[in-house]
Amino acid sequence: MSSAHLSSGRLNIGLVQEQARKQLLCLLEKCDGTKAIIWDQSLAGPIGLVAKYSLLQEHDVVKMYPLYGGQLPPTNVANVIFITRPHLDLMDLIAENIHGEEGSRIHKEFHLFFVPRKSLLCEKKLQNRGVFGNFTLIEEFSCDLFPFDSDLVSMELSGAFKEFFLENDPTCLYQVAQAIQSLQRFYGKIPKVTGRGPAASKVWDLLKRLDREEEDIKTKNSKPALIEHLLLLDRSVDLLSPLVTQLTYEGLIDEIFGINNSTVKLPAEKFLDSDDSLTETTLNKKEQIILNSGEEIFAEIRDKNFNGVGPVLSRKAKVISSQFDERHGDKSVQEIKQFVAKLPHMMATKKSLARHTTIAEMVKEVTDTSNFLEALQVEQELLNCIDTDKPNPYIEDLIAQQKPLVKVLRLLCMQSLTSSGLKSKLVDYYKREIIQTYGYQHLPTLLNLEKVGLFRAQQSVIHYPVLRKALRLTVEDESEITPKDISYVHSIYAPLSVRLAEQLVRPGGWQGLQDVLGCLPGPAVNSVSHSTTTTTTRRNSISSEISNSEPSKLVLVFFIGGCTYAEISALRFLSQQEELNVEFVVGTTKLINGNTFLTSLMEDLESNQ
Repeated sequence: MSSAHLSSGRLNIGLVQEQARKQLLCLLEKCDGTKAIIWDQSLAGPIGLVAKYSLLQEHDVVKMYPLYGGQLPPTNVANVIFITRPHLDLMDLIAENIHGEEGSRIHKEFHLFFVPRKSLLCEKKLQNRGVFGNFTLIEEFSCDLFPFDSDLVSMELSGAFKEFFLENDPTCLYQVAQAIQSLQRFYGKIPKVTGRGPAASKVWDLLKRLDREEEDIKTKNSKPALIEHLLLLDRSVDLLSPLVTQLTYEGLIDEIFGINNSTVKLPAEKFLDSDDSLTETTLNKKEQIILNSGEEIFAEIRDKNFNGVGPVLSRKAKVISSQFDERHGDKSVQEIKQFVAKLPHMMATKKSLARHTTIAEMVKEVTDTSNFLEALQVEQELLNCIDTDKPNPYIEDLIAQQKPLVKVLRLLCMQSLTSSGLKSKLVDYYKREIIQTYGYQHLPTLLNLEKVGLFRAQQSVIHYPVLRKALRLTVEDESEITPKDISYVHSIYAPLSVRLAEQLVRPGGWQGLQDVLGCLPGPAVNSVSHSTTTTTTRRNSISSEISNSEPSKLVLVFFIGGCTYAEISALRFLSQQEELNVEFVVGTTKLINGNTFLTSLMEDLESNQ
């Protein structure tokens, strides 16, 4: 699939891809001869969004392997290139690989490309392991952001939330600031910045420092800014939204099957044509399906509540069926030519429709089960503050049945957050039940959740009920088919993060929310660059004279600590509301769901599965 979809929005995200691709190919060209790439496993997928394997093959890449310890697979190549994030544990694996090549009859050159920056600590580690001198090249592949869609970029830093809030390591925040600075080089300096939370405040301080250090960015970006407002949203400001089950089509695919780098892997047998035979090979094979707005049908249904997907697919099926029926009957030569010209697009649409009908059926098999519906009902009761101050019978049953711990913790954390912390006796009771049922090795996990504020004892201030009422976080009787409010993405719950973004772009912004904002953690960020604002305002007024309507404002919402597909869908919904006259673009450290968010904070993962 082409990457034309990246350039279809107000912001040409294709520029991000193009720049990263050029840099990667430039690095590869520095290594003469055949090449094998050894990937840090967290990077193979994201870099696939920048350069496909077929393109790398054109630049003499003949083999690609994930980075593991021990010996490298036997390869007859001139160059072995390690592409990795600067993590110390990965340096040990690289050292093992290089030591394993000692005594090899085939001479190889070793190269190391750090993403996005070199690390002195990592280089020191390689020296200590006695392999630093083996590298011909040690370079930076400074790709801060990976392009996911015309309105979405992600850093794909899986540990950002844990590193800052649990381990007090601010390195990831410096990377966030550098990523935003990279966007400013492409699209101009953003004149207005608003934010909330400790991480958001630190990122803003780092951005100001980078701006002072990099004076040339001011001359490079003397052109009017394309992005008019940056909203820095710290995940700690809204810990609840990632835990709530996503009920959009794309969100549910992620919840049930997992989407990685715009790709979902599903059983190939589900997508066989009626005349294809089912073999043992097919039974074990996975179909890789790319999910982005480059596909017409997916672009239309991705952000809909799942209950609204069926009618759209049904309508599309009728349209495509009637188009194919046009071939019957008497036709002139001209009409036949027109039909033949439309045929490739019709065939592609038919194939896409069949694929998404199959995926929707697979999702429905899960969403119709009593397990799913019961858990959803419990979630909605918690979101409405019903009986959040006592042991939840459903959660107790899950523990008694030894259901996956992550499922138990997801609901426990929701209960804790919706009651602004649980009574101390209740916290102790739940801890005791979990440790007795799942084992003492999970105590560090519970302590981690406590430390970041996901599962804790009640404090004197009650926040969630106040926020729920003031910001209409729960909305009853909202239509899932023809929604008028962002709460449709979770059926009754409007993500707090997106409510804040919505309030920001309404007249008055956050001014009327001062009492409510006091319930949120960390300091606020509010900054306006007057010189750039004047330019932007003037450009807008010129555009207005031409079009007789003010162009929509472009706002970048950057989630520090990850965001969900449901939150992105809610922001896209707001972009379509004419009265707001705004378009949102999303940046994030990582695309997450409730399970991946919690798993990143869990210790002893092997026994969590």
